[in-house]
Amino acid sequence: MKKLILGLAGLFVFFIIFRQFDSEESLVSRQVKGLAPAEPNYLLEVDGHISRSPRPEETFAFPIKVGEIGPVNSLYSGPNQYPFFCMTVDSGLGQPVVDNQDGYGVPVYDPVNGVKLMGYSKDCAIKTQLSYVVVGENNVLVSRSELELRQDPPSKGELLVRVEKGTINRYIYTIAMPIGIDEVGKQDSAEVWNQRLIYRFEGGSGLGFRQGKMKLNRLIDKELSQLRKGYAVVASSGNKTSYGYNMLLAEDTARRVKAQFVSLFGEPIYTIGIGGSGGGLAQYLIAQNSEGILDGLLPLYSYPDMVSVSIYALDCDLLNTYFSFRASDRDRWQDWQSRQHIEGLRAINEAEQRFGWLQPLNQLVRFKMPQFPQGNSECINGFFGLSSYLNNPRQGFLKPYYHESVVDKVNWNYWQDLVHIYGKDEHGFAQSTWDNVGVQYGLQALREKVISIDEFIEINQRIGAWKPFNDMESERKLSLSASIPPLWLSLWGEHNVTEDKRAPAKRRSAPLSAIERAYQYGQVFIGDVSLPIIDIRHHLEDDLNMHHTSASFSTRLRILDEMGHADNHVIWISDKQYNPVEQAYTLMDQWLMAIKAMPESMSYSAKVKESKPQLAVDTCFSAEGAIHASGKRVFDGQWNAQANGPCTDSYPIYSNSRIQAGAPWKGSIFKCHTIAVEAAIAKGMYGDVDATARLSELQKTFPDGVCDYSLGDKGRPVSIDRNNAG
Repeated sequence: MKKLILGLAGLFVFFIIFRQFDSEESLVSRQVKGLAPAEPNYLLEVDGHISRSPRPEETFAFPIKVGEIGPVNSLYSGPNQYPFFCMTVDSGLGQPVVDNQDGYGVPVYDPVNGVKLMGYSKDCAIKTQLSYVVVGENNVLVSRSELELRQDPPSKGELLVRVEKGTINRYIYTIAMPIGIDEVGKQDSAEVWNQRLIYRFEGGSGLGFRQGKMKLNRLIDKELSQLRKGYAVVASSGNKTSYGYNMLLAEDTARRVKAQFVSLFGEPIYTIGIGGSGGGLAQYLIAQNSEGILDGLLPLYSYPDMVSVSIYALDCDLLNTYFSFRASDRDRWQDWQSRQHIEGLRAINEAEQRFGWLQPLNQLVRFKMPQFPQGNSECINGFFGLSSYLNNPRQGFLKPYYHESVVDKVNWNYWQDLVHIYGKDEHGFAQSTWDNVGVQYGLQALREKVISIDEFIEINQRIGAWKPFNDMESERKLSLSASIPPLWLSLWGEHNVTEDKRAPAKRRSAPLSAIERAYQYGQVFIGDVSLPIIDIRHHLEDDLNMHHTSASFSTRLRILDEMGHADNHVIWISDKQYNPVEQAYTLMDQWLMAIKAMPESMSYSAKVKESKPQLAVDTCFSAEGAIHASGKRVFDGQWNAQANGPCTDSYPIYSNSRIQAGAPWKGSIFKCHTIAVEAAIAKGMYGDVDATARLSELQKTFPDGVCDYSLGDKGRPVSIDRNNAG
């Protein structure tokens, strides 16, 4: 109780101190004040899987010259989304171009007389511009004007980078090109370029509804070593998943950014994709769904795709709600190793929670005995807030960007970002692919007798599901300042979780149409990719980091399942003290150049396999960068039903809630086929636990039956499979 009182007192002090500095005048003055009318739908028609649908011919005349504006409407990824908040000011590029006088979008003011309204910008375009950066030998970046460079050219050892910025598909794009002093002022010269291109993708968890920021210094810092070698680098805020997980729009945007580059400098020898987290999965999906953008992939900390992650990530707060509020014996779940047997993701006893005081506060509000958490888990440390910010249409962390007259007209969640793909329900909300009908949470723990059958039944009766979107409410929280987290009074989104005091809490059933279209429109990674890939990550399980190691092996299993081999897929895992990316760049260069030298008569898959460098194998690295082990079986483990390999012993691989419920490690079953409990018992689903004695309770717990994952994904359309193509 003393800790709770101190925590609340400290929170009050934070409120007093930070509130006075929490001025949002500049943001309020730029709020979107009008909702633009709907755009024509430019969504590509798909027959089967989108990878088999040809992309339309480009309609925009590239290149975009300095002083001109790039394309506003995407070519084939669907209608422009409104509202849409312009972030050119946040990117240091000034105000966007006025495109209407009807009050749609952000207001644009006279740059001289700042109070004079010039008009509005709903599509956030800027005129293409050039700037220059000099990087010294000490890697300090200095912006220089054209005039300054002519008067004081860079000295030997300094790197001169020309930067082109503009907008394509409403997002800010950047082309960073190493140049010589004689190239200053020229948009299309490339005398220093080594003919190789890097496409930089960025991650983050976010919705659409905004343009996103491009920070030049961060881009150059990340790729400075390659720029010094002569690589050119391109990027777009439309290829940062903080600003949306619409992978068809990401592809459309990347294709056009590359078209701008090629129209100026010609085709590169190759294009390497690189980026972490969402920036990794974007590479996988772009490579799977299309051709002509990337030639080699360096996904970092990647997942297979966002929708697959949501399957178990949205379980986290359901389980947190159970452990914190609904369990009849909450002391039982103060053992975080027991939680791990249910959640699958890493959990550690005695690990500190940064905002652990929120739990006893919320328990007090619910008239429950308060308990400070005695540990932490990846479900909390990694996915805190995900169920609110990405799933709850009433929440929307982007609301401050929009006038109140706009806020109430928008459903603020991830699904709405792709409503033109997923479709709408009868209440006008975007449909979701998330489903937990028949999921037996903790099944593996029951089979291993880590939990009792009583605990198994209680978990599954009280776990519930996310309410229908039309029944959801905003989070109950007090926002103190943009600089500190809010005071949550609806921890884990508990008020949006189904509950029934007299019967098992209702589960959620996803519409088949939404899942089918997620597959068809390439939002799901099915493993159909043949490009060279080096999948790289640090082992961060003991940090309870959301970038869990198992994601790489889920991706591997999908590639094996679809392609019949994984000759093109290499996994590198290292201690967090060592970064093997520079080594991966060198190896990928060797691999791609060797592919170029292969006979034209060979199939592409054969070229990839035959040209594969000797070091392009599964590998784990020590903190010093030494190779601990490498080869075909170093990562064997539960994911492929083998005894642990040496890398798995050093860098353990953890599962997730659906794997612990009996689902395959591939992680791509959105909606399971269900069978009756009696049939599950007959199949031996409960091991040697006597489930027959509790048959009636199990039937009551699972009125729709239980998942039989051996039957596959009920929502996967037959039309996407290779043998059904054409």
